[in-house]
Amino acid sequence: MDQNAMLNFIPLILMFVVFYFFIIRPQKKKANEINEMRENLKVGDKIITIGGIIGKIILVKEDYLVIETSSDNTKIEVMKWGVNGTYKKNADLKDAEEE
Repeated sequence: MDQNAMLNFIPLILMFVVFYFFIIRPQKKKANEINEMRENLKVGDKIITIGGIIGKIILVKEDYLVIETSSDNTKIEVMKWGVNGTYKKNADLKDAEEE
């Protein structure tokens, strides 16, 4: 009876292992990469926010950035957690898709 109970837990354990390696681990890796990118932002970088705003960083503080969004010198304060990534032009994006 004890051996049957152990055999019943094997599929459950296997499902947990698969779930960990295919869902939890990649998600943690991506979150770490995004946090590292946000910590390494510097003046002059072009970024895109979670809301889709594209701008150039003109000031970096501990928790927020000030970005310039247009030729009219429009300045916006953005929290660091609101940065989605660095902005690349279309040619750079096409190269990235080909790789």
